Amino acid sequence: MWIRSPCWDMFFRKGCDVMKLAALPSEATILRDAFPAAFSAAPAALSSFPPESSALVVMDLINGFAVEGALYSPNTASLLPAAANLMQACRSRNIPILFFADSHPSDSPEFSSYPVHCLQGSEESRPVDLLEKEGGYRLFPKNSTNGFLEPAFGQWLAENPAVTRFIIIGCCTDICVQQFALTLKTEFNRQNRPSQIVVPIDLTATYDTPGHPAFITELASYQNMQTSGVELISTLAADPI
Repeated sequence: MWIRSPCWDMFFRKGCDVMKLAALPSEATILRDAFPAAFSAAPAALSSFPPESSALVVMDLINGFAVEGALYSPNTASLLPAAANLMQACRSRNIPILFFADSHPSDSPEFSSYPVHCLQGSEESRPVDLLEKEGGYRLFPKNSTNGFLEPAFGQWLAENPAVTRFIIIGCCTDICVQQFALTLKTEFNRQNRPSQIVVPIDLTATYDTPGHPAFITELASYQNMQTSGVELISTLAADPI
């Protein structure tokens, strides 16, 4: 009589696991299935955003997240070429660009949650060279994960009441992008004012570490934003028309 050894059992189980993994859908398929409205329509065009009522928000595409430092992520770095193209297209259409940049004092309480990063006056707190050369933006240094809370932005918002459409790009999808988008949307709701807060999926990113899987974290963040009235789009056609 043949007796199956424990080694065979282990081999058999691993073989089944490999077949199961091979059958899993790709991340792109999961995204399309989770957010069909974002992917079923034709790509949104920048020309659909009137300059007098629109603004581009660039969140934390700075050296400390996209080039170097404790919170550097290649996921964030991958956004830079498309972000530069979009900024250039917005400038050509006279759409204002609001650039938020982490900038912390050395005793920031945030360092109890995250490693020391983006100290005031450091290279890490500066926009990456590619985007700094693009120029044409209003810079908002921020000392928290939620740039909406910066008094300078509150003043800008009050001085530009016609702007009710915002395109938000950058990092991190689940932290600074999500917090800004949700707070902005709920503030317009509180004022009983219609607004359009748009997040292009291919222009946002977050870091990937043990305990923080980027794809799963982003799925939850996109779902949370969509449920709260933030509009998700797959991409944004940025070429000037």
